[in-house]
Amino acid sequence: MRILVYGLNYPPELTGIGKYTGELSEWLAARGHDVHVVCALPYYPEWRIPDPFKGRIFRREHRNGVLVSRSWLYVPRHPKTTTRLLHLSCFAVLSIPLLLRQWSWRPEVLIGIEPTLFCAPAALAASRLFGARSVLHIQDFELDAMLGLGMGWASSTGSKIERWLMRRFDAISTISYSMADRAAAKLGDGHNVLFFPNWADVDFVKPGHSGDLYRESWDIPSTSKIILYSGNMGKKQGLETVLEVARRLRSLEDTVFIFVGTGAAVDDLRKEAEVSSLSNVRFFPLQPYERLPELMALADVHLVVQRRGAEDAVMPSKLTTILAAGGNALITAESSTELGKLCEKHPGIARRVGPEDPEKLTEALLEMLADIDVDNRRYNPLARAYAEENLDKQRVLARFEADLIKLVGAGNSKRR
Repeated sequence: MRILVYGLNYPPELTGIGKYTGELSEWLAARGHDVHVVCALPYYPEWRIPDPFKGRIFRREHRNGVLVSRSWLYVPRHPKTTTRLLHLSCFAVLSIPLLLRQWSWRPEVLIGIEPTLFCAPAALAASRLFGARSVLHIQDFELDAMLGLGMGWASSTGSKIERWLMRRFDAISTISYSMADRAAAKLGDGHNVLFFPNWADVDFVKPGHSGDLYRESWDIPSTSKIILYSGNMGKKQGLETVLEVARRLRSLEDTVFIFVGTGAAVDDLRKEAEVSSLSNVRFFPLQPYERLPELMALADVHLVVQRRGAEDAVMPSKLTTILAAGGNALITAESSTELGKLCEKHPGIARRVGPEDPEKLTEALLEMLADIDVDNRRYNPLARAYAEENLDKQRVLARFEADLIKLVGAGNSKRR
């Protein structure tokens, strides 16, 4: 198949949606498909375009068997609602020439990635022009997330536009069952909704690794119990709650809260920790992907934290890696959300408390810390078993490839 992937984020971004879009594209190329990508210059999660990519509005490169066309975009240093809208709109407009250049190649299927929904009109128009089947893959319901986080500008008019656009794609795919249900509710009857979850490389990230190299380089005693948050530090995570818990547990001399990564909120979090003299909190930059198994092994407790209202509009990708590593995860989510249902359906896979509740989060952490034997640390076999059965990269991507082949075949039948 000739497959065009159209989305904001792409490697060399190491985390978030770009990582998954890159792995999908390269896997399809390795399977013999002809894959082109239209994306932005890399900027996430640092919210800064790296120096090697500066100086050009458009650039083209071959990356691991994929032809990648990139456009410049405005990247706010400290994203807020208005600057984020400008950021998304900028890519939606500047990427159109790169999209139109695909006309002579004539892709058979176009996969648009949300976010950003701003690109959906161009994706639909291009797919009609090319005679291609169209798929909208929803990693985040960005409009719902904005509403959930109190961004009141996203009115009912925006929701109507969203539904109108979604219904014009040949198929919608998304990463969780709750999000699939939400998509089906927006679409109404008769629309094709595919379940396409984020995956983990279970052969790469697995139990049995050691976090000792990180303990040595970061000067952390072997007897210390480590509570780790790794990934994007943005508004929807609500990491201020974690700092409040750290404040309550500052008397525990053998416990360290470690934040690894970057994002729009990292500077504010650092300042808050400094002002509060939280000596039990430490920040480190994003770590190389090849050291991910060791980073996962460092943690005694992994945190998967989000604000109330964002838990079902998004599905945190970090959880797949934690489960693959057999990590002991503490999740903040309502019981009715996908994460809540996951914990209920698979008891022992992770522990859950309600979002934005420092008291409950503190209680749960204390109980989990009390169960840790620093001389005999153990992984969570239930988490690992779930990852092997449900999150294996090869299985997930092979199912999606089959869905694409079926979709393109149906389109060819209609044309005949």
